[in-house]
Amino acid sequence: QVQLVESGGGLVQPGGSLRLSCIASGNIFGIYAMGWYRQAPGNQRELVATFASGGSTMYADSVKGRFTISRDNAKNTVYLQMNSLKPEDTAVYNCHADITLTTSPYLRNDYWGQGTQVTVSS
Repeated sequence: QVQLVESGGGLVQPGGSLRLSCIASGNIFGIYAMGWYRQAPGNQRELVATFASGGSTMYADSVKGRFTISRDNAKNTVYLQMNSLKPEDTAVYNCHADITLTTSPYLRNDYWGQGTQVTVSS
């Protein structure tokens, strides 16, 4: 199967920075979309930033200019550099990937990581 493991969350003061990492491992044949979502208490999960299946990037309007998504295809890893963090960025950040397996290379499935907490507070 597939595992997505996030790291890099924590507590940071407003205006600070964090870098999240997500590593995909397992019987991976191909990775299509891969990116980050977040969910704050009482809110629905929302897209933060992602690489779409065509390779283009998408960002939530609220993070444009502050967050940057990048990836290392050789390591099946995606990163989220978060700068100028605001209290409203506080949430659990989940990695998501659209993956095909070696056992079924033409069947795409969604996978999610366990999440990493990001808290922005003074």
